[in-house]
Amino acid sequence: MILRIGNASGFYGDRFDAVREMLTGGGLDVLTGDYLAELTMLILGRDLLKDPAAGYARTFLRQMEEGLGLAHDRGVRIVTNAGGLNPAGLADALRDLAGRLGVPARIAHVEGDRLPAGPGILAANAYLGGAGIAACLAAGADVVVTGRVTDAALVTGPAQWFFGWGPEAYDELAGAVVAGHVLECGTQATGGNYAFFTGYPPGTFRRPGFPLAELHADGSAVVTKHPGTGGVVDVGTVTAQLLYETAGARYAGPDVTARLDSVRLTQEGPDRVRIDGVRGEAPPPTLKAGRCRLGGFRNEVVFVLTGLDIEAKARLVRDQVTDALATSPPDEVRWELARTDHEDAGTEETASALLRLVVRDQDPEKVGRALTGAAIELALASYPGFHVTAPPGKGAPYGVFDTAYVPAGEVPHTAVLPDGTRVPVPVPPVTRELAPVPEPELPAPPPAGPVRRVPLGRIAGARSGDKGGDANVGVWVRTDRAWRWLVHALTVEHFRELLPETRDLAVTRHVLPGLRALNFTVAGLLGDGVASQARFDPQAKALGEWLRSRHTDVPVDLLEEAR
Repeated sequence: MILRIGNASGFYGDRFDAVREMLTGGGLDVLTGDYLAELTMLILGRDLLKDPAAGYARTFLRQMEEGLGLAHDRGVRIVTNAGGLNPAGLADALRDLAGRLGVPARIAHVEGDRLPAGPGILAANAYLGGAGIAACLAAGADVVVTGRVTDAALVTGPAQWFFGWGPEAYDELAGAVVAGHVLECGTQATGGNYAFFTGYPPGTFRRPGFPLAELHADGSAVVTKHPGTGGVVDVGTVTAQLLYETAGARYAGPDVTARLDSVRLTQEGPDRVRIDGVRGEAPPPTLKAGRCRLGGFRNEVVFVLTGLDIEAKARLVRDQVTDALATSPPDEVRWELARTDHEDAGTEETASALLRLVVRDQDPEKVGRALTGAAIELALASYPGFHVTAPPGKGAPYGVFDTAYVPAGEVPHTAVLPDGTRVPVPVPPVTRELAPVPEPELPAPPPAGPVRRVPLGRIAGARSGDKGGDANVGVWVRTDRAWRWLVHALTVEHFRELLPETRDLAVTRHVLPGLRALNFTVAGLLGDGVASQARFDPQAKALGEWLRSRHTDVPVDLLEEAR
């Protein structure tokens, strides 16, 4: 028996036509869609404040105007977390839509993830597992909408239903978790955002298709895509996605803790990668919970500094703005000078640097009118060539995301079946506290030989992302010889040398030999999370590409092998 599960959304705002493409492009049993991220929860929380009937991903409802009938005609079940903060509301809206369309779709939803919110909290949600989804499907649901479940639960739930796995089928569940993690970000598994994209024929990644997984009863899976769609599924693209927003060998979730150090990837054929060997352990006794709150107000202005004396120009305008704000300074004032200028440049733009000022405060006036006056009144009184990319406006609210852990038994995980019956979902009967995995034995370093100073990315791929205020960077190579070099060369100390922003932060290195990969977590790099916009790249999406661009000494024979 094979369960074919596809994905049609990696985030709220992904390709609108993907639902239709996945339903019409080939065979499927279940179509999933991931719409929730940390920033999305904040957005939905603000929507819910304005309208108690809101709080879910409205894009999904529009996609179902066509997708509901297509799925019914093809016998495809739909499972999505688009319910956000109001899965019951989305379920009701889908029933209304099905009635108008004349589609006899049975709608169910999963709830219980919303936690009591304290003062100033817009949303507090526990990450649920897939058992509630499985209960809804077992009751005959054609569509299951959830709130905050883990991204992988969109796959583990259907797999539990289809194969009849019990809560202690750890290896099978872990295999489904790994497959779910590969699918959850959509086209990132088929070559989207892929470090080695230049090594493929032109046009390969112009419009990558969305991925699907063929799951087997033993928990193994084959990741592939519909015939004729763009992109590529190979060991590299799957490795990249496996490292995205993960950390060490134990990848914990509410259903199971998957051991990423046990994953085996095999190229089975064109656009077919087999995942097997995955081991699982009992899940931890607690559930991760995410909390979103308003952190205050922020504003920014970017000064353009052109030509000569860039540093002196930056000092002058910084001193002037500091003086102007001195009577009532904002709580936080941050300056960043980006030396994007080139000497003897052929265009004015390439002769210019950018000086970015960001201010934050609980009082919107301190970051609004006060900043506007301080910046714009200098137009005729500051450095030569003064101008800004855009005048600052009113202070805008920003969000803060943090995490906590709650006992699983305190979260009322509930499956609401198509007939309205409410079924409590029991917690796993066995749990296991998380503990670090000892570092595996490392291979012998390669023999000494000639080296060349080149960008790390000449032989190593990387993918990076965010988890709250922390960033992760996964780095991998494609051969055993390169792995012997990487695991000894890219230490925490060298990582900090290559990325100076991390020098004063806690950096942890995780070794994953089966993937020929190192995964680095950087604590606190992103401040209070993406919604706080604490840095130039607030989600650390390009942190890995910055690392790949940094120069280091690489053995010449590895460079020749890479070519």
